[in-house]
Amino acid sequence: MAHTSHPENNAALLMRVKRIIGQMQTIERALSEGVDCADVLHQVAGVRGAVIGLMDEIFEDHLRHHVAAPGLPDAAREKGAAELVAVIRRYAK
Repeated sequence: MAHTSHPENNAALLMRVKRIIGQMQTIERALSEGVDCADVLHQVAGVRGAVIGLMDEIFEDHLRHHVAAPGLPDAAREKGAAELVAVIRRYAK
């Protein structure tokens, strides 16, 4: 059930990850340089938002392709739903 089976979506996801990596590198530099904590907190909040956005996109893709897609066998649909439930429960902790 890899999302790499959808190359057009995979490219967009990888671009999001690269932006998040860039944001994290900026935070690392800020911490190394002793930047004001309020500025660092704003940067961390931005990363959090970016990660949540990435997660939302992958959730939606998973739901569309592995739970709600027409013609999926019941076993595949149940597996896809169970995977989402497990991730949501882990996220909610």
